[in-house]
Amino acid sequence: MNTEFLDDVLQGRRVITTLNVDDLPSGEHQFWFQVTSDGLGQPKNMPVTVFKGIKDGPKLMVTAGIHGDELNGVLAAQQIVRELVGKELSGTVTIVPTVNLSGLLNHSRDFISSDPGSCPANLNRLFPGNADGLAAERFVASLWERLLKPNATFAIDLHTQTRGAVYPLYVFADYRIAQCSEMARLMKPDCVLNDPGDPGILETVWNRSGIPSITVEVGMGKFTQPKMIQRAVEGVFNILAYYEMLESNHTAQSVTEVPQINWVEGDKIVSVRADVGGFILPQVELLQSVEVGDLLAIQYDAFGDESKRYLAPSSGKVLSYNVDALREPGALVARLIS
Repeated sequence: MNTEFLDDVLQGRRVITTLNVDDLPSGEHQFWFQVTSDGLGQPKNMPVTVFKGIKDGPKLMVTAGIHGDELNGVLAAQQIVRELVGKELSGTVTIVPTVNLSGLLNHSRDFISSDPGSCPANLNRLFPGNADGLAAERFVASLWERLLKPNATFAIDLHTQTRGAVYPLYVFADYRIAQCSEMARLMKPDCVLNDPGDPGILETVWNRSGIPSITVEVGMGKFTQPKMIQRAVEGVFNILAYYEMLESNHTAQSVTEVPQINWVEGDKIVSVRADVGGFILPQVELLQSVEVGDLLAIQYDAFGDESKRYLAPSSGKVLSYNVDALREPGALVARLIS
């Protein structure tokens, strides 16, 4: 497969329908990738930046914005682009910062189709897509086959927690794959979950395609956190340096130089959800240690009277808790990792 260029130029950047970084010259490249069209037949173009070194080396793919309301990941990806300008690389770094175009524009986690028969869809449950399926499935198939899969030997997907709750810098990694656990630790996160992954998730599909991948949760959805964004960027640069892709003065901090006790590594998640509707005030802090029976949150009814207390069902660290007080039955109250 070759890079296919259209005759269109948008904002000074050429439009492509497929990308093969191997046939690009060394240097810095920016394209609009035409992933599909909308209901009026107008193209849907997403920005793609490629940094290709003079020397051969690995191919890193960085994606963000698969969920359209998870903007810290988008901002981290854009900052990675800015900080790579002028750097000498071995190998190639490709960055796709705004995957879910319709979700971003609609302030939605989900992909929004113009098809009245299609419900909003979670793109990160649909990989590798279906070229003959519904709009969201076709979108994913085009993205996977013509942009993502051909251009990576390893990958990082940047996310945040869903709106209404908070996360630390948190990595999902399949510990059965050595490079995945290695990358997770190189991110220097607050927490890592040993997670074999579920079908349809981009990280899982990468891994099952022989391309080691991790998912990085960069804090909260729809809430800009500059320090969290900076930590994510530094983690990615630490990975680049560790795999000797950076030819600059950036020196990697190896996985053995940072004591494991600086973060939590777990393989079990327990989610506590609201039993009734009401207003819930958390009684814990992020990464706080709790034991069975410790108070996690207090719920109040519409009159402001206490209606329920939520207690820790197991010991662990507080991975997430609600920051949106209004919770209906089933909504997240807290999440523990152990």
